[in-house]
Amino acid sequence: MITDLEVNKPEPIASGKKTESFNRETDVQHAIEVLEAGNPILITEFYSNGLSLLRQLHAHLNKKHPNTSFLEQRMYRSEYRKLSNLILIEIVDHKLAVKKAPSIGWLEKFYPETGDFLLSFPQVQGLNSAWQWYQKGVSIPVLRNKLHPYYGTYFPTRFEHLVLFENWLKRYEGPKKSAIDVGIGSGVLSLQIVKYGFQKVFGTDTNPNAIIGLADFMGDTKLSRKIELDFGHLFGRWEKQTELIVFNPPWLPELHNLDSIDEAIYYNENLFPDFFAGAKERLLPEGKLVLIFSNLAQITNVTKEHPIENELANGGRFQLERCFKKTVKAASEKTIRDQHWRSSEEVELWVLTHK
Repeated sequence: MITDLEVNKPEPIASGKKTESFNRETDVQHAIEVLEAGNPILITEFYSNGLSLLRQLHAHLNKKHPNTSFLEQRMYRSEYRKLSNLILIEIVDHKLAVKKAPSIGWLEKFYPETGDFLLSFPQVQGLNSAWQWYQKGVSIPVLRNKLHPYYGTYFPTRFEHLVLFENWLKRYEGPKKSAIDVGIGSGVLSLQIVKYGFQKVFGTDTNPNAIIGLADFMGDTKLSRKIELDFGHLFGRWEKQTELIVFNPPWLPELHNLDSIDEAIYYNENLFPDFFAGAKERLLPEGKLVLIFSNLAQITNVTKEHPIENELANGGRFQLERCFKKTVKAASEKTIRDQHWRSSEEVELWVLTHK
């Protein structure tokens, strides 16, 4: 049951422990030394004091790790994450206890039992930006209405792959009784499928926030009767055969030296074999299996392996009907990270059928 799911949210830190405070008068170098000694700092007076300390921390670490090599970038990010999460801010009665602070509705929604606690400043920033997206909504070119992404759920900020899927759906002439959307996320693909007349979409996800957020978004509208949700890996509890299976998997293989694995970005070695085995059982004889992918891992030299090509060559389960490709728009000039590879990135839409 969706109502039994627990939201993934920042863990509240109990207040009361003695911490040094930071305001406009505090010596910045001293504050950074406190953080580097592994001790927390509490932001007081103004919300902007937290932003100021984060800027100073960035400047300090830039001198320490010049960011010229991939390894230095990793060290920089790792140290920044560790130190910035020692910068705390107090919440009193579900509001940030500093002046000129944003109002964040998640605080009341996620922590109904505790009104007073501490969170790290980066966590508060994450909650704040997620609340803005949730409240204002996000326009997605292929959808009629705005998306209101829930906290902790990925939503697309690039749309080339969605346009590929849209163009394919426009030309799809098969039956439209049901479809499965594996890893439904913020629900864009399912909403596209419903838009093109499918009677029922069954969506799964391993992220509870995706399931809770979509249930919240749909409420008891007509949409909630068309899209059924399940919190589970790959196909979840859906055993019935269907005419369309859609999967927009992570585009990069998991590296063993990653600090933490994010299932929405990195795939492990079992994901694709398990997916194709499950899809074989659930796809109707004349059904279509649609995968959205990218050549990102190949052009950034992460791997030469392409899991879909690998399945077609060695799996013995599916054959290729069509593969559509679309060049990705160049990165914004405002983007600080080096994304020179974007000029050769292509998104791919693979349409497979039973062998």
